[in-house]
Amino acid sequence: MNLYFNDAITHLKEWIKIKSVKSEAREGAPFGLGNKLMLERALSDAKALGFEVKNYDNYVGEVIFGDGADEDGLAVLCHLDVVPEGDEALWNVPPYSAVEKDGYLYGRGVVDDKGAAAICLFAMKQLKDEGFIPSKKIKLIFGCDEESGWGCIDHYNEVAVMPKMGFSPDGDFPVIYAEKGIYHIKYSLPVSNEVERVEGGERINVVCDKCSVLLKNGERLEFSGVSAHGSTPELGDNAIKKALGALVERGLFSEQCYEYLFNGRLFEKFVDESGVLTFSPNVICKNGDNLEIKVDVRYPVHYKLCEVDKALEKIGKFEVIEHKKPLYADKEGWLVKTLNAVYEKHTGEKAVSQVTGGGTYARALKTGVAFGPVFEGGAVCHVPNERLKITELEKCFNIYKDAIKELSK
Repeated sequence: MNLYFNDAITHLKEWIKIKSVKSEAREGAPFGLGNKLMLERALSDAKALGFEVKNYDNYVGEVIFGDGADEDGLAVLCHLDVVPEGDEALWNVPPYSAVEKDGYLYGRGVVDDKGAAAICLFAMKQLKDEGFIPSKKIKLIFGCDEESGWGCIDHYNEVAVMPKMGFSPDGDFPVIYAEKGIYHIKYSLPVSNEVERVEGGERINVVCDKCSVLLKNGERLEFSGVSAHGSTPELGDNAIKKALGALVERGLFSEQCYEYLFNGRLFEKFVDESGVLTFSPNVICKNGDNLEIKVDVRYPVHYKLCEVDKALEKIGKFEVIEHKKPLYADKEGWLVKTLNAVYEKHTGEKAVSQVTGGGTYARALKTGVAFGPVFEGGAVCHVPNERLKITELEKCFNIYKDAIKELSK
């Protein structure tokens, strides 16, 4: 019986109401006041449940269950920051209202990743109250900068000790054993001086849904698209592509650059078991005589970065903003097999380990994987109307409770 599932949902709703989108750093709030407030709230809730908690300078926090050496413990890595809500007019409910509707819970962060964070916290509480004593220290880690650079994990590694093994409930079910390399870069490409201003995109890992162009003659062009996660640009409709296409038609931007940016032919050879290389120009602005274009690149796990660079350089010189190496875990290893067995027990379905273009905190571990909370076709995130079925959240509660127990008994 899930004694604490309803409590988890009640607290999750309050967490969703806190707008924890990264904003300007302030004293004591490295990722903005909203993120600080969210971390303090989550740790306060955990402390009220009887857990030891630690706040590392409002960069990151942890909830501790059990004893033992930190590096030999179990890490469950979640994040409390969220991507911007985008155009509120496209939401059926206010993005931070945490509304239940038609069997779903709506709200920015319910899927990515506050839902799993709350579920794991209360699953640990139920294990504790049932008398379970873990054989190792469990660390439920709450990061606050997952969507924008991982400064939280960098700080954690400076002031604390990360366990070698664990999982991040920030992907799909069943186990994700491989994650593509994440490469964020910025091009500066020439544009006609007839273009006064170009603005589009909010985050490099979110497909641009609005882009505007102002010409020197005073004409303004507006383009709309559909946002999507940067790892799956094919699910979106990029407004930057439409804007640059219009500039090409007017002879104001290079047709060759446009083709390189959007036709994908430069990257056709980059494919392996983790999928194809994805290339998504998601943020744009005009700076001097150039367009600055920030691109989200996800490259297959068995390719070297130098090989990717050679292809990218055909478009032009670029600046590296961020790079995260691919994740690749042993499909036959104990961690993957244990988590897949838990999934099969609670779903009755055969667990087939997966790969993804997304990036999770699992990369911060020596041996780590992503594990849920999304079941096939059951959730929407990084777009308007982010939502997850209540019944699937309850299934997650059972799975995560059992997973934490099996990995730490």
